[in-house]
Amino acid sequence: MASLKALKMRIGSVKSTQKITKAMKMVAAAKLRRAQANAEAGRPYATRLAAVVASLASRVTIGPQSPKLIAGTGKDETHLIVLATGDRGLAGAFNSNIVRAARRKAEQLTADGKRVVFYIVGRKGRPVIQRFFPDAIIAQHDTSAMKAPGYTDALAIAEDVSDRFFAGQFDVAHLAYANFRSTLLQEPTVDQIIPVIPTAAPANDKAATPAAATEYEPDEEAILAALLPRNVAIQIYRALLENQAGFYGSQMTAMDNATRNAGDMIKKLGIIYNRQRQAAITTELVEIISGAEAL
Repeated sequence: MASLKALKMRIGSVKSTQKITKAMKMVAAAKLRRAQANAEAGRPYATRLAAVVASLASRVTIGPQSPKLIAGTGKDETHLIVLATGDRGLAGAFNSNIVRAARRKAEQLTADGKRVVFYIVGRKGRPVIQRFFPDAIIAQHDTSAMKAPGYTDALAIAEDVSDRFFAGQFDVAHLAYANFRSTLLQEPTVDQIIPVIPTAAPANDKAATPAAATEYEPDEEAILAALLPRNVAIQIYRALLENQAGFYGSQMTAMDNATRNAGDMIKKLGIIYNRQRQAAITTELVEIISGAEAL
């Protein structure tokens, strides 16, 4: 049984921890508002651009002159997973959920006979991937000095990934990140970004509305050649924004739970402290009374 002094010190330590977790929760909540606004502002543009590129890709005939980002390398052997995680912890299972989704995708591809390599964005994904897939990490982009995701950061990552694709280091690229849904829900997502997946042709339906006639100036391939590199950068930029909002949401929830747990522990330790203190007082009274009766 711990002494009264030890219990008192432990209660003081838990109270100090509670103050820290409460402060971290308030900081995360303040940063979440801006990060959520940025993610929601960038989401429509990224979604629409991906839809436009996929629609254009479904209209062109793949040939030797087609952009490589849509035509691919002609092979499907090596797959790159761009794993975007945070640089810090204390955010619950946020980082581990993204890594777990990337691992499942990698294991699925490996089971299909594909070779999988990783491009790590952020620090938290590297230890796990290095443990389960040794020698599979081909590059890492450090984001520890990045206070807020910027398009220039996403563009640098996209250009590096594209250069490796053109150099033949991989055939297909996937992007793993956390899609921010709400403060309590960050959905791990793995999307293919290279080559672009064309929009599937709609099934024959007499009741369907005929597609509108669209003319492109210049032609579809010229538009794709300009939009495809930008689309890769925009999708990575969106992932960085979604990750930042998801990180602060998860951190706020984790710190709120930690603050509540600290409060419960303080109550339990307080009860134990009061019981031991009462027992010590009772023991002293019994000794005093017994001594008085002996006299």
